[in-house]
Amino acid sequence: MERYIDAMIKSLTAVAWADGHLAEGESDVIEGLLAAFKVPEAEAAALREYGREPRDLDAIPLTELSAHDRRLLLQHATILAYADGEESAEETAVIKDLAGRLKIPEPERSELLAASRERAKRLLDLL
Repeated sequence: MERYIDAMIKSLTAVAWADGHLAEGESDVIEGLLAAFKVPEAEAAALREYGREPRDLDAIPLTELSAHDRRLLLQHATILAYADGEESAEETAVIKDLAGRLKIPEPERSELLAASRERAKRLLDLL
């Protein structure tokens, strides 16, 4: 597995745990990304194990992400936050922290977040 995939999945795990629990819908989104990235089963199992406990962004190697990957991660994080039906205040705070760490400049950051939130709301029935 490539290092950027590891960083993305671990970052999304931190977002999923932001409100103190990992909802089934959030876990499903992470599983979908593991499949989409074609993560080998042994590595996917290690990432699932990593996700069984609350995580934060401090240990995530965000430097492994290209400019494109950073933007993709921010979009995935926003969609993930809606996987349980709504974005909690805690998830909003973690996404804001993540956006700052990703060093995506304003106003692009705000535009990405707004577009991602709208997309997530439209996809709620599928999540």
